[in-house]
Amino acid sequence: MARTEDRDHVDAFLESIHLVLPDLDLEVEGIVDRISGLARRLQRTMDETLAEFGLDTAENKVLSILAQGGEPFRSTPGRLAARMELSSGAMTNRLDRLEQAGLVQRLPDPDDRRSVVVELTDHGRKTYRRAVGAQAKKEALVTAALNEREKVQLNALLRLMMLEFERRERGEPDCD
Repeated sequence: MARTEDRDHVDAFLESIHLVLPDLDLEVEGIVDRISGLARRLQRTMDETLAEFGLDTAENKVLSILAQGGEPFRSTPGRLAARMELSSGAMTNRLDRLEQAGLVQRLPDPDDRRSVVVELTDHGRKTYRRAVGAQAKKEALVTAALNEREKVQLNALLRLMMLEFERRERGEPDCD
């Protein structure tokens, strides 16, 4: 198991960039480069996992939204498109693929005879759960490099960074 005294590829990068940009804060660069590298690798494993279940990221997002909505695991195509920031045409294409795979079904909207609702099928719920479970196992292998205390600590530190991004995105002034 790797420990902090081990070197990764970011360390070599930081050494070389420090020669070119000696005033650069290497701790900040190390944090950002490692988070970016981890995000790319996690996304790659997610893409691989989803492919094993015949899904892509966008289709998984639809299943996720429907699953997280709880019983009866339904939504309108318009609400799904709005949540995913998609055009109605793009949403229709996505729903067509999911329906052909038996993961969702379109049903008449009980509140509006002119509309339909999209419902997650039993097969869709099972597929979504299995894909999430398979990915969680892969993520657990990577996070096994940390003990429980370190996981809590890392989560707390990353939360602070996320909160700072969210504060700035809302346009709130600096807390200084």
